[in-house]
Amino acid sequence: MLSQLLFALLFAAGAGAFAWQISRIRKNINLGRPDERSGHAKERLRNMVLVALGQQKMFQRWIPATLHLILYVSFVVINIEVLEIVIDGLAGQHRILGQYFGGLYDVLMVINECLGALVIVASVMLLIRRNVLKVKRFQGIEMTESKGLILRRNYSHLDANIILFTEIALMLALFAFNIADIQLHALGAGMLETLPGVYPVSQTLADMQIFGTNVETLHAIERVGWWGHIAGILLFLNYLPISKHFHILMAFPNVYFSNVGIKPKGQFANLEQVSEEIKAVVDPSYTPKELENAPLRFGARDVTDLSWKSLMDSYTCTECGRCTSVCPANTTGKKLSPRKIVMDVRDRLEEIQKFGLIKNEQGEMIPGKEVAGAEEAAAHLLLSDHYISEEELRACTTCNACVEACPVNIDHLDIILPLRQYLVMEESSMPDEWGIMFSNVENNGAPWAMASADRFNWASEIPSLEGSSEKVE
Repeated sequence: MLSQLLFALLFAAGAGAFAWQISRIRKNINLGRPDERSGHAKERLRNMVLVALGQQKMFQRWIPATLHLILYVSFVVINIEVLEIVIDGLAGQHRILGQYFGGLYDVLMVINECLGALVIVASVMLLIRRNVLKVKRFQGIEMTESKGLILRRNYSHLDANIILFTEIALMLALFAFNIADIQLHALGAGMLETLPGVYPVSQTLADMQIFGTNVETLHAIERVGWWGHIAGILLFLNYLPISKHFHILMAFPNVYFSNVGIKPKGQFANLEQVSEEIKAVVDPSYTPKELENAPLRFGARDVTDLSWKSLMDSYTCTECGRCTSVCPANTTGKKLSPRKIVMDVRDRLEEIQKFGLIKNEQGEMIPGKEVAGAEEAAAHLLLSDHYISEEELRACTTCNACVEACPVNIDHLDIILPLRQYLVMEESSMPDEWGIMFSNVENNGAPWAMASADRFNWASEIPSLEGSSEKVE
């Protein structure tokens, strides 16, 4: 009974802490503007299965894709055994699912054992890739430096190692539990008359008697493995929200709510309030409709001007660097890094929450309470030298390479374009060449400084096309 009570307290504490962290992140995501993402449920579910669970987009690089697929599938499947541990802990039972599911339980344990062994191998190989081979895309100035008040950039490398070592430790605890349990039952000292399940890896090691034959020692190892695995799972669960590995959970909703049926790939979204005004100019009889939740400014200046989906993107980022590695601006030496853009959004959200900032009627973030550093944090707009600079935004070619490369369907342009719109439409900040082009489009209907009637004059310079301009006209 005491064991059940301790387990219930441990589980309640772990689950409660995780629920609190999720509510904190949900509050941050809800700072974003409304963005309708309903409909197309069948296609969204299909994408979620292929991209989030099946990691379809990662297989452009098949070695890391295979290793990550092993970890991801294991995370999902082995959690069935975690469910059994939770039921056992609360009910005071031992391998309760095995007592009812028979042959199905045998199959499940075989799968779990094989996946557990593969997780250890995959984790070791990923540690080698990160720490020995030092893959280039894991590097980058944005991984070590940040001008904001949330200093977690230089933690990314350690974060990855912590997760991989934790994966190994969890699997070793599970194997220790299984091996000791098998040996106890072989000695007639197990908790059940017959141990349910088939354990190909643990049985092999148990036959080697790697833990000896002392019953008390085996009982201690079995309990340490059991408690260690579930306690490790709860600690791991509560570490995820402050880690880049939160994508393990966030990938599913993020892929589900990605741009399915909303707009074609690469299409720029028009500002609805601008479209309404233009319709009224073209057709004087048209009455612009009043927009619900109309934005207070054109484009975006801070995270609260972005959609909630863009804010969700920031918490889903794996920091893998695939987006930056394919960015043509970055590869030619420009300052832009799509990975940094997304990381900046997340850090700004964390900064707002840490210093208790609130939004006023003008949509600006101001100190909500007296906290040291709150005034400084309020001045750190997303669009500023503290986070995303004009130079970075102007370097973007809007080619969508980063969006295509992202394994969890983050749309970097949904962040970059609103920020650039604000610069142009609110601050009139743009390169001279852009200003000339805008003026030509407005006056001539084209980017070139010529009347529309003169556009085909070049044809008269080619003998074979003389008179073509008249025919075209």
